[in-house]
Amino acid sequence: MPSSPDERVRRPWWTFAVPYPGKMPELARKQWSVMGLLAAAELFDHYDMAIMGLALSQIQAELAIPESQVAGVNAVIRLGMLLSFGLTIMADRLGRRRILLATIVGFTLCTLGTAFVRDASEFMLLQFLARVFIGGETMLAVVVIAEELNAEDRGFGIGLLGALGALGHGVAALAFGFVEILPFGWRALYALGVIPLLFLAWFRRGLPETQRFESHSQTLQTQRFRDRLQPAFHLVRMYPKRMGVLCAAILPFDFVVASAFTFMPKTLQEVHGYSPGNVTVLFLTAGGLGILGNIYAGILGDRFGRKPVMCAGMVLNAVAIVGFYNASGWMLPPLWVMAVFTITGVGVLFKALGSELFPTSYRSTASGMRAVVGTLGGVAGLALEGPLYQLVGSHALAITCMAPVLVLPPILIATLLPETASRELEDISPERAADGR
Repeated sequence: MPSSPDERVRRPWWTFAVPYPGKMPELARKQWSVMGLLAAAELFDHYDMAIMGLALSQIQAELAIPESQVAGVNAVIRLGMLLSFGLTIMADRLGRRRILLATIVGFTLCTLGTAFVRDASEFMLLQFLARVFIGGETMLAVVVIAEELNAEDRGFGIGLLGALGALGHGVAALAFGFVEILPFGWRALYALGVIPLLFLAWFRRGLPETQRFESHSQTLQTQRFRDRLQPAFHLVRMYPKRMGVLCAAILPFDFVVASAFTFMPKTLQEVHGYSPGNVTVLFLTAGGLGILGNIYAGILGDRFGRKPVMCAGMVLNAVAIVGFYNASGWMLPPLWVMAVFTITGVGVLFKALGSELFPTSYRSTASGMRAVVGTLGGVAGLALEGPLYQLVGSHALAITCMAPVLVLPPILIATLLPETASRELEDISPERAADGR
């Protein structure tokens, strides 16, 4: 269970990788260790995902992907997140640690394999599989943080994890700056994805099972196939309103954000004349401010509540996305920072709610469902963006036409979900009969 105050220690050295406003909460040594391991895995996850967005123009040119099919390729790859749901169900029966280690091996091998693809079909397949494992790792990392940290520190922990993971975008941006001089170009960027395998022994030694799952596992029955699917049954029978509202909010949010974020580097290069080096500079400077959205969302969410901070973030995010795709010149960097800041911040709080609103017996399954619905929203948005692009003639106008649906999520969050900040998980979502109440 979470640490007692006398066990807490100061922040470790690796937390200085991100600028933190003020004094960090003191956590137990074990809690810091778990966060460090998960942050390392998240960094490699974000690196893989960032490479595709940054090098999209180069990948598209070499693999001969038509402009009208770019969004469709992205949509197919994102569908890999749907299979991550199976990993989260397994984690509610077999444990968080075992499945987390499997995801690290999986996404590393798929990222490395992407460096050797021969055509667009092979690229889509390997990146699809990479998303399966990346999705599983990301979902389970948040569950572990929620289960291991004290109630007053959960938002901070999830936010810091997101910020440290987002450094993977910075690493990817730095490497992308050399894409035109590296041997094999964008393929070399994916080849660097082998690095996590070098740290696998460290992950295995340092990543324990959560105490909450250890306590819950004593009640599990695994002899029958039906028992193994029990977390999925609980998903629709326990707290169904919460799950329905959460899904209804995240679907339209990701519907727009997935397309908006995918085409930002491409728009900077092809519409506004940014070179790969210019994009790298922007990512490493303005992007450094953007990833602070993870931290501030966590801090403010712990202090003022998840709901008001989320709603404010979603409104600002809509303004930033529409502004970015309809502006030019000096306005682009600040709008890009605002978009990244709010995307990451809202994402942190969606992850927090997706873990806090449901009990230990199916917490990782619920986290998986949240991600699955978000993926479906993103895939639907990318699938629509392609035809809209053909209709209106530009990605900017297509994404602007999609933006009005962003008014729905803050209304749902504000009116239909309970507040979870600074409350113990067992108080927010006690285990109870799966009667659908």
